[in-house]
Amino acid sequence: MEVLKNYINGEWVKSSSKESIEVVNPASQALLAKVPYGSSTAIDVTTACETAKIAQKEWSKVPVMKRVQVLYLLKSLFETNIEDIAKTITDESGKTKDESFGEIQRAIENIEVACGTPILMAGDVIEDIASGIDEMMIRQPLGVTACITPFNFPSMIVFWFLPYAIATGNAFIVKPSEKVPLTMMKIFSLIDQLDLPKGLVSMVHGGKETVDSILEHPTIKAISFVGSSPVARYIYSKGTANGKRVQAQGGAKNPVIVLPDTDIEMSTKIIADSVYGCAGQRCLAASTIVTVGDENRNLKDALYETVKSRNVGYGWDKGVSMGPVITSESKNRITDLIELGISEGATVLLDGRKTEVSNYEKGNFLSPTILENVNLNKKLIKTEIFGPVMSLISMKTIEEAIAFVNSGQYGNMACLFTSNGATARKFRNEADAGNIGINIGVAAPMAQFPFSGWKDSFFGDLHGQGKHAIEFFTQTKVIIERWPNIWSRKF
Repeated sequence: MEVLKNYINGEWVKSSSKESIEVVNPASQALLAKVPYGSSTAIDVTTACETAKIAQKEWSKVPVMKRVQVLYLLKSLFETNIEDIAKTITDESGKTKDESFGEIQRAIENIEVACGTPILMAGDVIEDIASGIDEMMIRQPLGVTACITPFNFPSMIVFWFLPYAIATGNAFIVKPSEKVPLTMMKIFSLIDQLDLPKGLVSMVHGGKETVDSILEHPTIKAISFVGSSPVARYIYSKGTANGKRVQAQGGAKNPVIVLPDTDIEMSTKIIADSVYGCAGQRCLAASTIVTVGDENRNLKDALYETVKSRNVGYGWDKGVSMGPVITSESKNRITDLIELGISEGATVLLDGRKTEVSNYEKGNFLSPTILENVNLNKKLIKTEIFGPVMSLISMKTIEEAIAFVNSGQYGNMACLFTSNGATARKFRNEADAGNIGINIGVAAPMAQFPFSGWKDSFFGDLHGQGKHAIEFFTQTKVIIERWPNIWSRKF
């Protein structure tokens, strides 16, 4: 099987690396592709940077109104090819059909918002700050920028960054996850149809060697990253030490608080979808469900009845509501964490460890798992599981629950289910998390809002999406002008 090619200088080219690793379907273990890997990929990064630097100088001179025109075409190409891209997402990441379509829609929404860059990028002008003197602020591109993306959203996460980067006049280099490179191959076949300077948008495959090359290359001025917190911290530390602007989204351990006055039927379905959607492999997945007061028994029973019938299988098959986790290593890690929780005193309400799917016996399948009585002082309650596991705990008051939220290492999302407006207001003001949900299970911001994250869930200042992305990919320049009154001169 041929090794996947890079996209550099507007062409599909072989990697400099002679090494490769396999890309497999997590549901069937079928070999899908081979992707470049190894130390020689640093050469590919250098080549991409050289061509990107030349292309960016040309592109930065194109008026912003003309730059965004390519995004309108890209949006149309996405919509025309949505099923083909969605099928690829399912095959290499394990998502269900609906999840794959939903992911692409979120990518399209970011393209739509970036089409408004002429307005979002507008500067400020103040005339006559002093006699005959005007002052203004404008935004200019950084130059060559790059992103390093995870496996769990092969299409969407790149588009938290890419459309904003090129709309603001930058070049952009994509390093997709080596676990799911085929989706980005499909998308770059669409990008290849755009009227862009050769080299403006590139894709370089690889692993840590490629990442380190991006972090070290002097041409790259800014880096966007999404992944685990340890890697995010590494990306941020090394990138900024090399003088780069960095936004690094990390992991999460997202709590959901359920009050006695909530609508149990509504809350149950929303919470179940939050925990088990994408097989729990998303940074906004609910992980710990905290019942307050006397709500524990009713919610526990309702969740059990809702979750136990969730259909696990290959995501493109009809009726499947949850796919596999990404690798066998991930499955083993999740299983080990379940066993750790049990050893720490948790009891198993629903056990999904021994899951077999007909015709997909080799798949990385786990069924929904529910643990209750999880020990608040032990490791499991603090560890990001990144799999289909729910931890149920109970507390006496909303104040105790908010204190629990705020004591956590992460700060990506916190949600509250209630019918009381005053309590909801208290929660949204006092909970330490960047994304807050009220009667919402996945508080994913729309594309016009930044994808916030606090504490160890984010390293940097400006987040992906919306106005934050415009600010991240531009630098401000303040201009102060005095012009003599030429009409008073004598000729």
